[in-house]
Amino acid sequence: MKLTMASSPHNHSQKSLSKMMLSVIAACIPGFIAQVIFFGTGVIIQLVLALICVSVFEAIIMVLRKRSIFAALSDGSAWLTGVLLALSIPPLAPWWVIVIGSFFAIVMVKQLYGGLGFNLFNPAMAAYVLLLVSFPVQMTAWMPVTELLSQPTTLAQQLSIIFHNFTSTGFSLEQMRTTVDGMTMATPLDTIKTDIAHGLTVTESMQKPIFGEWAGLGWVWVNLGFLLGGVYLLKSKIINWHIPISMLVSLALCSAIGYVANPGTEPGIIFHLFSGATMLGAFFIATDPVSASTTNKGRLIYGAIIGLLIYLIRTFGGYPDALAFSVLLLNMAVPLIDYYTQPRTYGHGEVK
Repeated sequence: MKLTMASSPHNHSQKSLSKMMLSVIAACIPGFIAQVIFFGTGVIIQLVLALICVSVFEAIIMVLRKRSIFAALSDGSAWLTGVLLALSIPPLAPWWVIVIGSFFAIVMVKQLYGGLGFNLFNPAMAAYVLLLVSFPVQMTAWMPVTELLSQPTTLAQQLSIIFHNFTSTGFSLEQMRTTVDGMTMATPLDTIKTDIAHGLTVTESMQKPIFGEWAGLGWVWVNLGFLLGGVYLLKSKIINWHIPISMLVSLALCSAIGYVANPGTEPGIIFHLFSGATMLGAFFIATDPVSASTTNKGRLIYGAIIGLLIYLIRTFGGYPDALAFSVLLLNMAVPLIDYYTQPRTYGHGEVK
């Protein structure tokens, strides 16, 4: 019998690596559709740009490394990185944002470390943090849901904004973000964080039209879409339950404690679970088999600390959503977590 040594990710299902990656991409479809419905066709444009960019950069690096371009692209890992990055940035971000993000994710984070299985950090989240820190204005310019816009945006208008910063009729992105009441709105997480800092209660803040009964308009459905995709991944045994469940339970417990301690300034469990990138992060990003913990006990710790950090940064930090920062911080801690959570070898006693 021939034994082969290989780095992670190790596939314990019956699917090949390429089929697993494509299955994860397919599981993103419900959340992707929800984003298109509530935030416009700019999501599609960003996705197409991302897929083109990651394919080109992956191919160039393979040529430089004298490796097979087909083998590198056919495993689907670069495409999955492009999909996750496209779903994370604002739909009407300038075209060069996704180009820079794709370059950093593929070339700097993935390939310079040796390619798939050797990267220390999640490529999509590392690129997202780079973009957020470098271009905060472009990376926080999310559109309100389409029903709140003062004027509907067509595909042609969104293409013009992404590639030329203005529509054919001369409207800028800030003007397109204006709602029917004449205000330019931020995301629900940013809005409620700012309002609380200005002395408003959660109840007062959530009277704004950008909010629904429990969380931001549209964002609940986006998170439900990714939750549906996550259930498919769990049922197909493509991912383990430990990370997403521990992350969501940790976030829910923290938000419940915060709400009990100070209900006036804490939005509660449902808001935290169905706002921002919570479900996308729990099922599609934190579960990255390369950069996440590899032991069952380690996965529980890994996911729980990510949930804790998301709550702490959302509540006390300077950024409204904290998924990318939390995941990258725990990526750095994975070697330590795995070291102390390795299961005892069969036949060996417990080390005192």
